[in-house]
Amino acid sequence: MDLQQQFEAAVAASKTLAEKPDNETLLQLYSLYKQASEGDVNTEPPANPFDIVGKAKYEAWAGLKGKTKEQAAQEYIQLVERLKNA
Repeated sequence: MDLQQQFEAAVAASKTLAEKPDNETLLQLYSLYKQASEGDVNTEPPANPFDIVGKAKYEAWAGLKGKTKEQAAQEYIQLVERLKNA
């Protein structure tokens, strides 16, 4: 199975975890997913100062700037595996 297939399988597995991860882990999953699928952040930060969730998601993704799509996909796969085995 190549990296893209492993990544897609991990994305599917992340939706069927036994319990919902905490918010920090969800942000990690989100940012790794976005980096692996789109690369460096390519949008403006949320304009609404009260959009706390949107801001946190943007900052998490922006924090991965420079990480290759392959690195992000591998880290995403590893994180989902840890969550499945927790």
